Amino acid sequence: MSPKVHGIHHVTAMAGDPQQNVDFYAGILGLRMVKKTVNFDDPFTYHFYYGDDAGNPGTIMTFFPWSSAGMRGRIGNGQLSVTSFAVPEGSLTFWEARLKAHRVKIRGISERFSETVLSFDDPDGLLLELVSSPAERRPGWENGSIPADHAIRGFYSVTLSLAAYERTAGLMTSTLGYQAVEDADSRFRYESGTGGPGTYVDLFCQPSAPRGTMGVGAVHHVAWRINDDESQLQLRRELLASGYQVSPVMDRNYFHSIYFREPGGVLFEVATDPPGFAVDEPAESLGQSLKLPPWLEKERALIEQNLTPVTVRKP
Repeated sequence: MSPKVHGIHHVTAMAGDPQQNVDFYAGILGLRMVKKTVNFDDPFTYHFYYGDDAGNPGTIMTFFPWSSAGMRGRIGNGQLSVTSFAVPEGSLTFWEARLKAHRVKIRGISERFSETVLSFDDPDGLLLELVSSPAERRPGWENGSIPADHAIRGFYSVTLSLAAYERTAGLMTSTLGYQAVEDADSRFRYESGTGGPGTYVDLFCQPSAPRGTMGVGAVHHVAWRINDDESQLQLRRELLASGYQVSPVMDRNYFHSIYFREPGGVLFEVATDPPGFAVDEPAESLGQSLKLPPWLEKERALIEQNLTPVTVRKP
């Protein structure tokens, strides 16, 4: 049987000031810092992972924070342009008040595909949404001033901005196993598996829009979930046979990954669900100390010397 992905694993973006990033995602949004590590390909740069209490795939937003003076990106075609999180039905009033109290730039509340959507920016200009969903059944994490009843549950969907959507749609449906759901106003929605929050991807077609550029405030890549190493290897073979240039399997310590660009230019990753974030520290203390992969431990002193210390404050 052909291996299929089953929803969003994580989204990785570029950030500016590290402490500002921590204050926003672990503080204002109330996500848990589930891993504080470094970019394995650039070990003098942090890699922050935020998610739910256990760091489950489908809840993980990650960042490479450069600095407040880092090169700015531009959101446009060939990128994941909007990251949408799921909250329980009836929670948007709480979140609108909370974001306003923290002077977050709110773009407004709208309706889309029978959903209610609260749109806003993070401190670096990354486009985010909270989607109120009656289908959301994942448990919430009570964290400081954010009650479990209103807590962010994980991803709802991602939006890919494309000059043309047809070839990307073909990849999603023929190889990755997605199904078309609905479309309106140049937005084409697909879902994987049984559907629901965390499985949706919207292809937003805007032929005349400029192409995005990488930098602070832009998404670097989106990762799709796959069950295990065997399924990942089989999918890699299928992608290669279809003409895609796919990376070798890379050990990211907490999952194994392959990378390739889809026809519209968005960088795709396919990441395994296991082994998870508790492989190198207890679940109860996730994200509290800097974790390095074994091959970087010998450089710990130099790495720590070049990283700006950050503090996770209670929301």
